[in-house]
Order: sequence, then C-alpha cells, then structure tokens
Amino acid sequence: MFDKLLVLTVCFAVAISQKDPHFWDGRNTIVHLFEWKWSDVAAECENFLSQKGYGGVQVSPPSENAVVDGRPWWEKYQPVSYVLNNRAGDESAFADMTKRCNQVGVRIYIDLVVNHMASSTGQGTAGNTCDPGSKSYPAVSYSYENFHESCDIDYNDAASIRNCELSGLKDLDQSQDYVRGKIRDYMNHLISLGVAGFRVDAAKHMWPADLDAIFGSLDNLNTDHGFASGARAFIFQEVIDTGSDPVYNTEYTSFGKVCEFKFGKELGACFRGQNALHYLKNWGTGWGLLDGGDTVSFVDNHDNERDDNSYLHYKEAKPYKAAIAFMLAHSYDTTTRILSSYYFDGHDQAPPADGDNILSPGFNSDGTCTNGWVCQHRWSPIFNMVAFRNAVAGTELNNWWDNGDNQIAFSRGDKGFYAATASGDINTSISTGLPDGTYCDVISGSYVDGQCTGKTLTVSGGSVYVQLSSGDDEAAVAIHVNAKL
Repeated sequence: MFDKLLVLTVCFAVAISQKDPHFWDGRNTIVHLFEWKWSDVAAECENFLSQKGYGGVQVSPPSENAVVDGRPWWEKYQPVSYVLNNRAGDESAFADMTKRCNQVGVRIYIDLVVNHMASSTGQGTAGNTCDPGSKSYPAVSYSYENFHESCDIDYNDAASIRNCELSGLKDLDQSQDYVRGKIRDYMNHLISLGVAGFRVDAAKHMWPADLDAIFGSLDNLNTDHGFASGARAFIFQEVIDTGSDPVYNTEYTSFGKVCEFKFGKELGACFRGQNALHYLKNWGTGWGLLDGGDTVSFVDNHDNERDDNSYLHYKEAKPYKAAIAFMLAHSYDTTTRILSSYYFDGHDQAPPADGDNILSPGFNSDGTCTNGWVCQHRWSPIFNMVAFRNAVAGTELNNWWDNGDNQIAFSRGDKGFYAATASGDINTSISTGLPDGTYCDVISGSYVDGQCTGKTLTVSGGSVYVQLSSGDDEAAVAIHVNAKL
C-alpha cells in the first residue's frame, strides 16, 4: 500500500510540475513570436522582452518541414523529420537562442508537432525526403506500420477525431512504443538544448493516455540553463473544446495545461459591444472557463486571427488592445499569452521574406516594427500592461464598478486600477484601493523617468475620476503603483 501511495504521489507531483512555465520572479506572459527566426528571437529576448517583464516566448515548430510552393506559414506544420533545420534556422542557431534567452530570464517553448507527418511531397528544409503516399519518412524513421489507417475525421466520434487524418496529414499511432520513443527522443533533445516546455499542436487529435505516457517519461529540464533540479517541462496543449464534439479539454488537464479557446471568443464579443461588458463581473469559471491553474489564455492566436471572426485581432486594434489589457489586468489566475504576428491579406500568406529567406523585423523610433511585422508585443498599451500584471501580482480583484451596460472598472487590491468602455463615455468618480496621488495611464502612454507620455489620472480620498470617451484612441485606461508620478 505504501508503495502504491508513493507512486501516486510522485505521479501527481510530476503532473503539477508540468503546469509550471518556469517564469523568473517578476515576469509574466508568453509572447508567440510567430514565424520569427531564431537569431531574431534571441536578440528580442535580450533587447526588449527581458526589459519589459515578459516571461517567455513560444516559437514556431523547429523541425524539418516540407517545402510548399509559396512558403505558407503552415508548411512548418508538415514535418518531414525531427532534424532541427528549417527557415527559422538550424540547430546551432536554435541552441544559441535558448542559451541567450535563458540567460536573461526569458523561457523558450516550442510548438510541438507530433500528431502527424507531412502530406506534401518533395524535399524537406534539411534535405531529407518523404513519401506520404506510402507513409515513409526515412529520416525519423517512420514507415507505414507506425501510422493509423487513413480515414476522414467524423467529429461526432472521439475515436475518429484521434485516429483519422487532420487535413489529410498522416496520423501517427502514439500507442506504439516505437513512436513514443521517437517523440520522446525529439523532445528530450530539445530539453537538452534548454527549452522550458512545449505547446502541443493538435493535442485534441491524440489520445490523452498516450500523451500522458510520453510527457511523464521525459527528462527533467536542463539545469545548465538555470532550471531547478527536478524541474519538468511545461506542457500546454491545443485542445479546441467548444462543446460541439465528444473530445473535452478536461481529459488533458491531469498532465498539463490546455489552451482555453473560450477565453478569447467570449472577450471578442464583449469588447465589440455584442455582449455587455458588465456581465464580465464574474469572469472566469463563472463563464465556463476551466480553473486558471489549468489554462493558457489568449485573445487571439495564429489560427483564429485567420479563420474565426469571433476573435479579435490586430485589424480591430482598439477593442483588441482593450481586451488584452483586461486579460492582463484581471485576477483570473491563468498563464497569459500574446500573439505577435505579421500583416496578411490572405489565409496562406507567407511571413515577410526576401525570396526563401524570412526577413528580420526592423524597428521604428518608437520601438514598433517594420518589414511587414505587426509586433503586437511592442505596442505600448500591451507591454505596459505586462508591467501592470507584474505590479498587481498576488492581489485580489475588488471595487468592481459598471454602468449596467458596456462600461466597467475594477481595482487590484491597492496596486492597480482598470476601466474600459465598449460604448458611451465614462465621466465619473470610481472607488479604488490605490493610495492618493497622480498616476500615469499606461494605456494611452508610458511612464518614463518619472514622467508620463500619455494622460494622467488622480486618486483622491479613495476614488479616481475617470474620463474615457468612446471617441478616444484607446477604449481603456489603467494605472498602477509602479507608474505613480
């Protein structure tokens, strides 16, 4: 009995530790530097992310992928092998990135594509070849017997969702020890190079028991990169659960976090004014979201900014920034993630490039990006709210205020205050826990060397007078103790 209890205790400890993103103290939020090269990620860790309080970076899949005409972003989701070599860089560049980012306290999480292998033929980015027709991927090596039988997914059947082919991609059978071993070797190699964890692509299309077995058998994180002895890889899984099919995100939370897709979908409707903001008073589990300790949450991601108009994204900048500010201001205790993308007009549009070479971002005098990159993480209302989240860590949400419709405000203990409107003007005094004084609104401007580049708000007698017009450039205001004049 004692042995069984010991095993259960160890398994539980491993599962809990796989929900730890390993942020440095005083850091929060993952930024997804979608389609960035490894050399550019490394420089961004050193020159910007570490200085603005970001906790980590999700990077695009690093393994060899099929070369597709037009070089669409989704070619990286068509693996040919687990060799670390694609348009983002080779293994040497990848290792240099993880080392440099870890040294300045910014963790690296890779987009892990192990549900399937490529459906596109031809030579891969590392020079290896495959034959999807015969399910032959010799550089791994995988052959026909390592895959499920080809079939189209029936979304009314859980077995079909997990065993059939997503968009025609060849579906690996992760119940096989051989397949598990290949995936484990790939992940362990990345762990040896200093990654902190994995965003698991298409986790919904793999059996939870198979994933649990693979993740539970991984090496501990590499202490040479500053991780504590015994630290486990952070696991967060793409499980799209909208209640329309028989696969549930709760099936995956015993061994990692899941991406909470309801989060951005619901906030999109609210900040567009389609669902009144005042209903956000019980935001969190009261809205059907999972417990924050089980989730990574976001307003948009690289898929739904292209595929799902219910999500806000950079093309609707005003409500988008207000929704991200709400995410970072609120006490729902989730791991937050920001998308940093590139401008696009069509679904398959490639990242900014000169021929086959992805362009590095350039930077304007105000720190925003050029060369076709949106760089939402460099927008001041967003990185200033990352600082807000750090400033209010550990406080409760209180002093909720709303006008019964599309205007809301709340405090975070005695550390911060946020207000927003989706329609109409706010012109009123609102209770706050902040000490009296004048504060910089970190959404309209930045607090720099004791001065504010935007507007200021004054707290007097426990209240703050808020003037926020629906015609203003920003739909929200936010103040915190570290931006007091």
